[in-house]
Formats: sequence, structure tokens, C-alpha cells
Amino acid sequence: MSNINNAIEILKSLGLPREQHNERTALCLLALLNLHPDQSWNESQSPLIGITPMMDFARDVYAKTYAPNTRETFRRFSMHQMVDAGLALLNPDKPDRPVNSPKTVYQIEPSVLELLKSFGTKEWDRMLEVHLASIETLRARYANERKMLQIPVHLANGKDIKLSPGEHSLLIKAIIEEFASRFVPEGQLVYAGDTGDKWGYFDEELLSRLGVNIESHGKMPDVVLFYPEKNWLLLIESVTSHGPVDGKRHEELRKLFKQSSAPLVYVTAFPSRRVMAPYLGSIAWETEVWCADAPTHLIHFNGVRFLGPYET
Repeated sequence: MSNINNAIEILKSLGLPREQHNERTALCLLALLNLHPDQSWNESQSPLIGITPMMDFARDVYAKTYAPNTRETFRRFSMHQMVDAGLALLNPDKPDRPVNSPKTVYQIEPSVLELLKSFGTKEWDRMLEVHLASIETLRARYANERKMLQIPVHLANGKDIKLSPGEHSLLIKAIIEEFASRFVPEGQLVYAGDTGDKWGYFDEELLSRLGVNIESHGKMPDVVLFYPEKNWLLLIESVTSHGPVDGKRHEELRKLFKQSSAPLVYVTAFPSRRVMAPYLGSIAWETEVWCADAPTHLIHFNGVRFLGPYET
């Protein structure tokens, strides 16, 4: 039996859902182990490896080619479940790395590596039984470790939410705690994206009252705030490496929120003016820019509306 077929049988034995009993997930497992077709399971290794290198491994080592646009399928429908099952570790070299970072890597869990090295030997059944008995403990331990790395965000209504770790989430925290308190007093948080969970915080009822109903596949901005005093709906993009409100994004958001009874305000947030500088030529007119390193100021890309002297 080939290593791919063996890997599928192992995934079944380890209790992964039926949707992961497939060649793609088996190849992910083999890539995690750097296990070639002519090698036995006791030669398994534990390299750090990302999604694209996994796909390269499948092509170069097992002659299984996947289209580049299936990268997200590998991540969402193979590796996500393997991490949840405790088979693989996410970013063990840098646990606070953002989930959507291009540097994201995975590694086989150490005790699982020892188990898989026994596959095909008389020790396999015994070691599998021991592992299955301990799997919930493993899952709970890694879940607690991930939870400890989450970023707490304090809302104006006194509630707290938590976002996945990373620079992007830190900027979202600054938008909610710093920008909103200064420029959207008594504002209400409608939505806050979370790089670990696309629907990190979502007041669907409030948005519906404003006439907007968003399906899960909608390209939401990173933060949505409602400003009751002005009856404005603020659509805010958090930019740490890409994605300001340029002309294309402005049109996408306009269409997505076209049913809103509250007029729309478009905002791009940057960690600093240094990060903002390369994007100056692409930021859309009739939008606002806020930089976390100068939290008391806004930059208006709004033509003559704000032309006039400032009082000293």
C-alpha cells in the first residue's frame, strides 16, 4: 500500500472527519513528515512547512499537482482540521504570528510524530490507543495556549472581546479603543474582523436595523462602527501590509453597504505615517485616513470640503 493510502488510513484512525479522508489531506500529512514514497514511517521528520511548500512537496515528490488557487482549500479544509485535532502545531516557532501571515508554518505535534513512526510495527496499536486516550488533553492544552495569546479589546459599552494575535489585530484594537473614542463618541461597534475567525465580532441585528444584511462570503471591512449622533456608518480598513480604501475597494464597499439607511464614511487606518507613505497615491478621494501614531488627527482626502484656515 502506498504512503498516500497509508496516510488516509492514519487520518481515519486518528478520528479526523470524513471530509479529511482524502488525498489532499494525506499529502499534507506526508509533507509535515517530509516522508517520500520510498521511505518507511519510522523515517518521518518534523520540518516547519507552509502551505505553498506543502503543495510543492505534493507536486515534486508525489507527482500530484494542485492549482495555485487551491492554496486556501489546503489551509481551510485540511490543515485547519489537523491543527484542531492536535495533529499539527500552528506557528510553533512564533505563536503570535498572525494567522493570515504569508510566513505561517505548521509542524507535526511531537507526540504524534512518535506515534506515526510506529506505523506498520507491532507497537502501532498500543501507541494509537494511548494517543487517543490523551487527545482531548492535548487539544485543551494547545487551545489554552492559543487563548492566552489573544489580544483583549475593550468596547465602549464596557464589554471585552478578544482577537487573534498579530500586528493586524493590534491595529484593530487601536481603531476600537483610540480612534472610536476620539472621533466616534458613544459609537457602537457593529463588526470587528478577526484574522483567526472572519466573523470575530458581529452585531448582525444592529446592521440589519440599518437596512444592511451581509452574507458570510461578503468582503467585510476590518471594522464597522455606527455613530448614532451623526447617523453615520463608518467602514474602516486596518492596513499593516496591504489593503487601503483605494478606488476599487471603495466601490466594493459602496455596493456591499448600498442598502444602508445611514450615510457611509470610508476610513483607512495605518499603524504609522511611515506605513501609510507608499499608499498615498492609491488612497481614494472622499475618504479619511487615521494613523495610530498620531491618534488625535485625521487626514482628509476630501478636496475643497475642508479648505480654510485653522485657528492657532
